[in-house]
Amino acid sequence: MSSLELTLLYLLAAVLGVAACRWAKLPPILGYLLAGVMMEPHTLGLAFGQDAEGIRQLAEYGVVFLMFVIGLEFNLPKLRAMRRHVFGLGLAQVLWTMLLATSGSMVLAWLLPTVWHMSWQTALVLSGAMAMSSTAIVVKMMADRLELESEHGQRVMGVLLFQDLAVVPLLVLIPALKSPPEQLLAALGLAALKAAVLIALLLWGGQHLMRGWLTIVARRRSPELFMLNLLLMTLGLAWLTQQAGLSLALGAFICGVLISETEFRVQVASEIRPFHDVLLGLFFITIGMLLDVHQVLLRWPLVLVLLLVPVAFKLVLVTALARVLGASAGTALRTGLYLAQAGEFGFVLLTLSRREGLVAPELFHPILAAMVLSMLATPFIIMASNRIVLRLVASEWLQQSLQMTHIAVESINTSGHVLILGFGRSGQAMARMLEHEGIATMALDLDPDHVQQARAAGQAVAFGDATKAPTLTAAGLTRASAVVLTYLDTPTVFKTLATVRALAPHTPVIVRTQTDRDLERLRAAGATEVVPESQEGALMLGGHALALVGVPMRRVIHIVQQYREQRYGLLRGFFHGAADSHEDELEAERLATLTVPPAAAGQRLADVLKQAVGEGGALRVVRLRSRLGIPVAAHEAFTLEGGETLVLSGKAEALSRAEQALAP
Repeated sequence: MSSLELTLLYLLAAVLGVAACRWAKLPPILGYLLAGVMMEPHTLGLAFGQDAEGIRQLAEYGVVFLMFVIGLEFNLPKLRAMRRHVFGLGLAQVLWTMLLATSGSMVLAWLLPTVWHMSWQTALVLSGAMAMSSTAIVVKMMADRLELESEHGQRVMGVLLFQDLAVVPLLVLIPALKSPPEQLLAALGLAALKAAVLIALLLWGGQHLMRGWLTIVARRRSPELFMLNLLLMTLGLAWLTQQAGLSLALGAFICGVLISETEFRVQVASEIRPFHDVLLGLFFITIGMLLDVHQVLLRWPLVLVLLLVPVAFKLVLVTALARVLGASAGTALRTGLYLAQAGEFGFVLLTLSRREGLVAPELFHPILAAMVLSMLATPFIIMASNRIVLRLVASEWLQQSLQMTHIAVESINTSGHVLILGFGRSGQAMARMLEHEGIATMALDLDPDHVQQARAAGQAVAFGDATKAPTLTAAGLTRASAVVLTYLDTPTVFKTLATVRALAPHTPVIVRTQTDRDLERLRAAGATEVVPESQEGALMLGGHALALVGVPMRRVIHIVQQYREQRYGLLRGFFHGAADSHEDELEAERLATLTVPPAAAGQRLADVLKQAVGEGGALRVVRLRSRLGIPVAAHEAFTLEGGETLVLSGKAEALSRAEQALAP
């Protein structure tokens, strides 16, 4: 096949694989892996024929850019904030995995030399690969499930951060391990010295050099030049570390770390993202292509053992370590389930070990197959994790019941309150505004720091997942006068909105978004009102600009109010006063407050309005308060008791007819 035909074949396989995973709501990485398995030379014979060296070179470039992006996203402040989990559970997980796996392999090689034979160097590098978990799959799944800020989510992220750190010394160690036994100690020492000197030079003077060079390039205002320099620096530092006897991936990682400490980090991340996604996909495709399916089928018992034993081992080890370090039984088991699989860094270490001759081909393919299968199983394990924990941990039911009880206790004495879902900056500001007006609030959040500090300040906040029906029910959703969604993650908003609408179909829901891109979809999903921050910011900017150029402030306020009335249905209209009797406002929409007479008791709100205004009337209920002054959901099927207060919006004539009809 020609190069163009091969390229088209790769693209077709990748598109079909990723589309299938998107349809099944699985991470796209799995699609790339499956595409690679189908493309590998021994499956369809279409990829490179038997040119395995070409496949390895492509995978090497994928590793380089993978490590560059990991370095670019390396966040020292985040590392310091999570140091308890990073250098506690993360350090313990990597060290104990490598120690026990290496020792177990050597004992097994001694007991069964004909079945399992390997040197301690091979056992060490394989234990390092086993210690890694999939950052890409796990983080994506936790983000979709709103678990990044949960107790087990924080522990999982801490372990993944330390695994990223642990890759660096392993990349230095592996090339040195191929030295002859009599030179091994000297080779390890020399490799460590070269790595220390190179990293010190790059991190000590490299940041200033990197910042200065990127500043010069940025001043040229050429996106092409900027991108070319990124590629040059990434591959150049990778080549430099290779010349020093280290790995290409180490240089790319250092390049990413250097740029992450400059003010160009955000720009670089946005520029490199398309290349990163494509090359990361290429990396996983080439990993799948390295797999010899015929060898795997011939040795399927070994593949099955290499799949089940490491996954079970990591599950038990991580669960035990998390339990020892203070996690509850349910949190510890969830942490173990999320980290039991192999990871992309495991592939990096395995392919590097094979290239250095530390892993024999007859062992490489079964191990690679087991790692691929464990990653394919990861989404299903995570999706089933809650059922597994509830089945295996007897106290988990009690803990979840206690959490629901705690939320219910917080909200049990509140009625007509505003339920705030998400207690970040926007949620906190809204709660203070409502409380200043004497309106009760109840908030749910998944950030334990927000919850702890807000509760210490006396605010009604509880830790809970707003996408789950029991949590919303415990928070008093059915008694709430309104719900406010402050999340900015659109999939989370849609998921939460669906749950709210299923439990309380007539409760007003206000949704906060950054832009109006999903405005109509959110309204169709049940949002009563959608408030895009970008439009509010534009209104404020426009108002300030008008005032600064000399437009009278009263006119500025009127213009801003007009735009808001056009944009927000709930803000249309005004309460009419004696000073507002202008001819041009007779047709404008306005507000009126009316009291429902006792004679209307037992009737539906919609029927009363129809009788009051007639078929041709155009009135809208903005607010409905009970006789006790408590806000009530103003849906058309609401049954009146008499004495309720109605806030109606409409034109003057329709409001006048309604006022006459409802007069006591």
